[in-house]
Amino acid sequence: MLLEIVTPAKKVFEGSVTIATFPGVDGSFQVLNDHAPLVSTLEEGKLSYKTSGGKEGSITITGGVVEVLNNKIVVLADGLVETPA
Repeated sequence: MLLEIVTPAKKVFEGSVTIATFPGVDGSFQVLNDHAPLVSTLEEGKLSYKTSGGKEGSITITGGVVEVLNNKIVVLADGLVETPA
């Protein structure tokens, strides 16, 4: 599946993933290959994924919307939560 994460400022991530987990308003949920089409709002929380190469990654978002359609996931995130250095 192709995962694309975009904020108003920039594209944060684009790549092939095998699984993605999202912070939904009604609780977290996962998307796997061939998932049924959906559109959902997201709340602040950790969006995590595993790439096709087996690497895991995560991004903490402030909220947004996700669309899943034909093995393409597009996340329109309101913004990112910056972690202190």
